[in-house]
Amino acid sequence: MIVDFEAELWEWAARPTESWTFVTLPADVSDEIRERAAGRRRGFGSVRVRVTVGATGWRTSIFPDSSRGYVLPIKRAVREAEGLEVGSTCAVTVELVDF
Repeated sequence: MIVDFEAELWEWAARPTESWTFVTLPADVSDEIRERAAGRRRGFGSVRVRVTVGATGWRTSIFPDSSRGYVLPIKRAVREAEGLEVGSTCAVTVELVDF
């Protein structure tokens, strides 16, 4: 499963001093991933993915959030390479791994 979408970068309010930033996957995509991943999720309900933001690609995991669906952490190196900050909108490609 490969999904392309645009999303706004937001900061995790629980740890603002640590600069944890995320984008939220669309609700319909999150629902489909939840169905496909049933019984195959890892720690914290995570699902392994391959991601591209702009010209930067990496492997990571997405995590379920009860109020948002799945969220994708965007690490500092990616934000710097792509010129992103909290509130920026970015194009994202997510590919599920091991499915």
